Amino acid sequence: MKRICLALFAICLNTLAVAGVQIQHWTTASGARVYFVASNALPILDVQVDFAAGSMFDPPGKSGVAALTRGILDLGAGDLDENAIADQLADVGAGLGGGADTDRASVSLRTLAMLDKRGPALEILRRVLQSPRFDAAVFERERARTIAGLKDALTRPATLAGKAFWAALYPDHPYGRQATPEGLATLNREDLQAFYQRHYNARNASITIVGQISRQEAAELAEKLVAGLPAGEAPGLPPAPGASQSGVKKVAHPASQAHLYVGLPAIERGHADSFALLLGNYTLGGGGFVSRLMQEVRDKRGFAYSVYSTFAPLRQSGPFQIGLQTQRAQAGEALKVVREVLAGFLRDGPTADELAAAKANLIGSFPLRLDSNRKILENVASIGFYGLPLDYLDTYQQKVAAVTAEDVRQAFARHVRPEALVTVMVAVD
Repeated sequence: MKRICLALFAICLNTLAVAGVQIQHWTTASGARVYFVASNALPILDVQVDFAAGSMFDPPGKSGVAALTRGILDLGAGDLDENAIADQLADVGAGLGGGADTDRASVSLRTLAMLDKRGPALEILRRVLQSPRFDAAVFERERARTIAGLKDALTRPATLAGKAFWAALYPDHPYGRQATPEGLATLNREDLQAFYQRHYNARNASITIVGQISRQEAAELAEKLVAGLPAGEAPGLPPAPGASQSGVKKVAHPASQAHLYVGLPAIERGHADSFALLLGNYTLGGGGFVSRLMQEVRDKRGFAYSVYSTFAPLRQSGPFQIGLQTQRAQAGEALKVVREVLAGFLRDGPTADELAAAKANLIGSFPLRLDSNRKILENVASIGFYGLPLDYLDTYQQKVAAVTAEDVRQAFARHVRPEALVTVMVAVD
């Protein structure tokens, strides 16, 4: 086994010279950051505009306003209602996308690169960004739809587990705020307009452009997209997350399957330990059937069909999480095994074979992360929004290859502290 892993690793090391993604970067006259990659393989143009306008920026007492603002943003702009926007995009074969998550809100456009196609599509994107309508009737409809969807989700044990987990991890931080049907019902159209005016400004924008277009055309495009936005300022961040509510939290539910989450706030985007944690997590619970958690919890004991671990770095310390579902009668035994596997990994770290296998997988699969314009867009947009080095993609494989087993042990010791772990159990006896 050791020879096989080392051989695979050696093969992957020979593929390190993958053609890099050449990212050009500049700032518009109004202060928006622009990241551009020329790609001539297909006559396609992808554009994404990100704002620091995710749920962490929801004002106190108004959880859900960020998501609702983004959800309505492209449902009417200027003199176009939502049907006119959809019809005009369909006429040129273009499509809008995006959404809002914890840190950011995104609006994306995919269009054919020919001028007669991209021109009308980009004009719609410009209107959406600069003059959203926030129609009263659309607002009422989307708020009602969101409330109904949340009420339905709150009947499911996975939703309850996730909400309880984040609330326990971030008791005094915006990451832990939870939208409720009752809270959403108090939001009004003016709340969305105020949030838009505060957060959708040029200095709070990161524009990513990928496709068959010249640098000069990309620069003109970016200027037009944000020229009508106020210069504004990027919002300040709250204090870093404090101590989580460590211990065990049980949530009642009649489901036959118990949902178990274990974790803590761990790491922010761009942290120096990211690569060591990524490699170690592959061995612990991120590598599917070859991970220790899967072998011990599923293969040897049959406690769960699937079990995983993951790090989710955010603008501020995002969570480390272990998750699984199991029969409620054996939830306690399954949790005990999870804790034992984690303790053993924290103590010993990965073996040489495990580390070599993790490197072989991460290095070998890396080109698949960049095999389409859309994937390049997603990666470059993250680099731009989170302020990662422009050579992040070029140096990714080398940095993975340089990680040692001791690096993994030390990184886990710094970021995964057993005494600070939160455990959430939903539907347990």
